[in-house]
Amino acid sequence: MRATNRSCLATALMASLLVTGCSESTTSPFTYTLFEGDGAVPEVATVGLPAPDFTLSDVEGNSVTLSDFTRSGKTVVLEWFNPDCPVSKAYHVPQQAMGEVAGDYAGRNVVWLAINSGGPGLQGHGLQRNQRAVDEYEIPFPVLLDESGAVGQHYAAQRTPHMYLIDADGILRYNGAIDNGNSRSPGDVNFVRQALDQLLAGAEVSVPTSTAFGCGVKYAKTYE
Repeated sequence: MRATNRSCLATALMASLLVTGCSESTTSPFTYTLFEGDGAVPEVATVGLPAPDFTLSDVEGNSVTLSDFTRSGKTVVLEWFNPDCPVSKAYHVPQQAMGEVAGDYAGRNVVWLAINSGGPGLQGHGLQRNQRAVDEYEIPFPVLLDESGAVGQHYAAQRTPHMYLIDADGILRYNGAIDNGNSRSPGDVNFVRQALDQLLAGAEVSVPTSTAFGCGVKYAKTYE
């Protein structure tokens, strides 16, 4: 991962649920707290409510906390990722739709984070595999490892890719597919790009939910 790309994709979101994880651990303890003035964070991420906060390690060993981003007015895109899922791969290579959209908004107070919730020994799992994927697919944003699946379960992430959009107030505004395509071919309407344009213009997100498609997230057996 290029340091310049990472610096473009960093900064804050308000405190709520803390989920701690690392690439060498298979457990991720978590503790509920509150968003100030917004009430309790839902156990499962829900559009229109505060998004669960978390801390995970990226493939370079950096600790990344969601709430370190929106505090400074950043909008956050979460992408559930598996480097060996054919559908996930197709959106990085050859057209690199994920990197293209992330790059288009990097200078507009938007942070993009990929999360791999695959458990030990399962497809696409592991620090080394995901480090290689960053180079192979030229991923310009952090890839975070969630081996226990705790973060994925709090977001009810089902597919790779599965996309979430969190506004600068820490509210989940979109949950679903990257676009209106399917597992066999990409679509012609990118829901994440559309939602970002609307949010940044101060408008409501016209399509706040859709059905994610792709490979199933390879959760560890404790979460199957």
